[in-house]
Amino acid sequence: MDYQRCVDILAKVHENPHGLPRPVRQANVSRLLEALGRPERELRGMLVVGTNGKGSTCAFAVSAVAATGARVGSLPSPHLQELRERIRIDGVPVTRAEYAAAFAEVWSAIEQHGLPVLSQGVFATTAAVHFRRAGVGLAVAEASIGGSRAAAAELGLDVKVLTGVGLDHTRLLGGSLDLIARAKIEAVRDGDHVVLGRLAPEAASSAEQVLRTRTGLSVWRMDHEIRYTARTVGRDGSRGPVTLVDVTTPRAVHRDLPCPLPGAHQHHNLAVAMAAVDAMAERGHIREPDNERLRPRLAATRWPGRLELVPHARLDGWTGRVLLEGATNPQGVETVAPEIRGHARTDGGSGPPVLVFASMHDKDVSGMLAPLPADWPLVLTRTDSHQAAAPAALHSHLSPGRQGPCLTAEDTPSALRRAAGIAGPGGLIVVLGSLRLIGETRTALALQPV
Repeated sequence: MDYQRCVDILAKVHENPHGLPRPVRQANVSRLLEALGRPERELRGMLVVGTNGKGSTCAFAVSAVAATGARVGSLPSPHLQELRERIRIDGVPVTRAEYAAAFAEVWSAIEQHGLPVLSQGVFATTAAVHFRRAGVGLAVAEASIGGSRAAAAELGLDVKVLTGVGLDHTRLLGGSLDLIARAKIEAVRDGDHVVLGRLAPEAASSAEQVLRTRTGLSVWRMDHEIRYTARTVGRDGSRGPVTLVDVTTPRAVHRDLPCPLPGAHQHHNLAVAMAAVDAMAERGHIREPDNERLRPRLAATRWPGRLELVPHARLDGWTGRVLLEGATNPQGVETVAPEIRGHARTDGGSGPPVLVFASMHDKDVSGMLAPLPADWPLVLTRTDSHQAAAPAALHSHLSPGRQGPCLTAEDTPSALRRAAGIAGPGGLIVVLGSLRLIGETRTALALQPV
């Protein structure tokens, strides 16, 4: 089976031709792993759940684990440009041939045993098969939506990380922080080591109630067992301020850790990641991280699509700056809004930044745009996702108080061209609202998957 065939098959998985309800297809993930000979049996590591910050936390954790000399696999979710981004070893995506080989083994088992699963189940089992093939025994997995219902939870990783809780995917998880926290923390099993990021009181209370129903847990909480401080120590040319973070956990004190990802929220994500890595060391999964080896690995951490600045973007003769931000809910946009405004203040163009926005049909459009200036020009578009909202539908959900010009475009490339025309040479385009939009923009700008 070639790589394009994998892409074509997975594009159809969501159609559910067997008509089976979602819980049944989800239960089939465990059956599929059994049919594959339990490729996850030898895996140890962490499962990261939460509303925001999962990808960055996983990226930091991979860097830290790799600094111990161990090989570590990771399962980011979603991919931006190519399926193979979902399976990485030491942070590097597998090749197309490697992805196709693992996928072929999974798809053969699905067809042989009649086990239709959700696409997330295919992603998780394909990763487990590849890690077995590559002899990788450590994994850092990112849950897609929820916690116990995430396919990656079937991998049995015994360090569970909750980065934070916000209102997102409310149709599936519930319309309150209480319900969403419960849905995510339900991934915890008896005997796990649990790392909790900073939670709102309502979410923290719900998480604690669920944890009290489990036995044999070790639990480390941000601002209790885990603490961190951050300070700016200078600038690194065009990349901006250099931030060092000190992290204290019950096991270790890590000083002067570089945080290369922009935004104060990344200091929290780095601290959560280091606590989870210390928890892995506590369990004997890895050696104790050595700070001298750790610092350069952390400094090299990159996570595309999260406040990612393309300083010399080119598109059909236009040259300017493009800022890519994959915030997919109001809390996420509010968190990164100060950084986006900072880029706007340093923009060399004569006008305001131009926003290019797309989202799924069930998102809070006005809430996501509210943290940014209402007079910035806006181009609404849609991605090629079957769940993407049409530009006209997005327009109908805009706040009545929006003042700036608003245009629509039928796809990402045409939206970028419209935005470039408004921004003018050297101007700033800010792309946000959907990780699929971020991926399509990276492709339109001829950026390679990383």
